[in-house]
Amino acid sequence: MAGREGAPLREFAVAAVRRLTEAGHRALFAGGCVRDQLLGREPKDYDVATSARAEEVQRLFPRTVAVGAAFGVVEVLGAGPAPPRVEVATFRRDAGYSDGRHPDAVEFAGEVEDVKRRDFTVNGLLYDPLTDEVLDYVGGRQDLARRLIRAIGDPRARFREDRLRMLRAVRFAAELGFELDGLTFAALKKEAAHVREVSAERIRDELAKMLTGPRPRRAFELLKSGRLLKEVLPEVEALAGVPQPEEFHPEGDVWTHTLLMLSGLSSGPLTLALGVLLHDIGKPPTCVRAADRIRFNEHEELGATMAGEILRRLRFPNEVLERVTELVRQHMAFKDVRHMRPARLKRFLRMPHFDKHLELHRLDCLASHGSLECYEFCRAQQALLSAEQLRPPPLLTGEDLKALGLEPGPLFGRILADLEDRQLEGTLSRREAALEHVRKTYLEGR
Repeated sequence: MAGREGAPLREFAVAAVRRLTEAGHRALFAGGCVRDQLLGREPKDYDVATSARAEEVQRLFPRTVAVGAAFGVVEVLGAGPAPPRVEVATFRRDAGYSDGRHPDAVEFAGEVEDVKRRDFTVNGLLYDPLTDEVLDYVGGRQDLARRLIRAIGDPRARFREDRLRMLRAVRFAAELGFELDGLTFAALKKEAAHVREVSAERIRDELAKMLTGPRPRRAFELLKSGRLLKEVLPEVEALAGVPQPEEFHPEGDVWTHTLLMLSGLSSGPLTLALGVLLHDIGKPPTCVRAADRIRFNEHEELGATMAGEILRRLRFPNEVLERVTELVRQHMAFKDVRHMRPARLKRFLRMPHFDKHLELHRLDCLASHGSLECYEFCRAQQALLSAEQLRPPPLLTGEDLKALGLEPGPLFGRILADLEDRQLEGTLSRREAALEHVRKTYLEGR
């Protein structure tokens, strides 16, 4: 696996291994960075496992942060304003996981014991960058070749140690395009209900990685078949089996439609991915089967409320919550764009983050009836209308209204909105005409 010495982060990680080795310690790359290099992927970070204790690591390197000294974990920092960082951890075995997340105690051990406490075989590989040697004590190389996610040892024991590993198993399988080992998947299904013991923040982070990864559809199919979806997102689980009118949705039920949209995502922004996942979340509770058709009256409004509740429950930041709920709330407006009055259309086209709204609509269409007429209409209007036409400078301000003798208050807002409507419609374009309109409409007869 030589040949990537030019990458600054890898170079720094190799230097850390060399420094530890020269001081008489065993030091190896461990975990995901080894897996990724064997798969020909550029690692995002490097972890080093070593026989050195935390205090010895701190003595050897000038800049360190004790991120988990009790567990033998130290972060080693390079130089500069944005220094490279490598996590260095002492070989250890763990004793008990009574909280389903942290070991009750650790015992420093050798490299074989250290590997056997880890989650999956493909993450249990070690690599010596100084000798270019891969060390495999758990069959990880074979599972990489077989494209298989398999727990190390007893899968139920691994999932009981850290419940988050169930979500990580799904994420790794989807991200890498691997299958889940049969025994591992069976254990996951048996333990699935315990995922609720994991903190909302940790669940949020795993779901976000799935949604912005290369195969979000596969991730959510596995979540559902693995019985995890109903535990972490029961509202999304409820999409399955909800019928839709065939003339608009020949693809099938709401779950099938959502999966098709997820398959259209290409590692886009998290807000768009969440918008795709949650855009029809209001359909199950609003589904009405009338004699002539199936209806989902105002599902977008209820859906926006539900999306907000879900995102709050998962501790997403307010900015994400606001953007996603607006995506859900507005996603049905596109069906009316060709019939909107000019003022309403221009306000619609200038919505904040309109590109995300437009992309959500495109994915929605492609995963259902296939018609992109409204999408193409919006694109054409965007090309036709200048920024000034979409958001023209106001003809009058509040100061102008006060100069006319009007008192500040709610009426000010209504007048200014009326003026902007007329400006956007093209019936008012000059300041003098706007002043005259205000005098005639709001001042005469007072």
